[in-house]
Amino acid sequence: MGLKKAKDAAVLHPVTERDYVRDTQGLMAQLQDADSSVRRWAARDLAQCPEAVTALGAALTREIDGSVREALFTSLCTLGGAAAVDALLPLLRSEDANLRNGAIESLAHLPDVVGSRIDQLLQDTDADVRIFTVNLLGELRHARVGHWLQQVLQAETAINVVGAAIEVITEVGTSMHLAPLAAARSRFSDDPFTTFAIDIARTRIEST
Repeated sequence: MGLKKAKDAAVLHPVTERDYVRDTQGLMAQLQDADSSVRRWAARDLAQCPEAVTALGAALTREIDGSVREALFTSLCTLGGAAAVDALLPLLRSEDANLRNGAIESLAHLPDVVGSRIDQLLQDTDADVRIFTVNLLGELRHARVGHWLQQVLQAETAINVVGAAIEVITEVGTSMHLAPLAAARSRFSDDPFTTFAIDIARTRIEST
């Protein structure tokens, strides 16, 4: 019996060189690709590459696509460690609220490393950074959160930072904050909004 020819002969395509090598360097290069889906997949794949932390942080400063940003933040959280925290902390100074909020959410997932930076952040010369640090305390699961909030009430001079701390204390405060709240009420007695917020916080704590 004779052999039959295939009805449709297979078409051989010429071999083309890949745009990127599939290694860490190639994936980091993809973070600057014009195609957001390429950047997103590269960001996800780099979650297994500790040496890519700096590149992931740098990509966040220029990335505008929300899904790519999410992948970048997720990979930094997965990698963790001091390098990831170092890549995220500068974003607290960003003018982009979404970027700042993403950084706060990500930092909250790294409490052990972040905890060693809080004292320095609460002494930053930029009041906005101190406010965002207080906001971070509201999300951070760390044994010293209560102490740091107490420290803000006792030592902070900027009323907006104190106001941020009062807001967080209203949610997570305990009896340890009652005396500092009373002292802060006396210190800012000429500001009706602050005294009102303190009264709410004290009532909430005393009722629990």
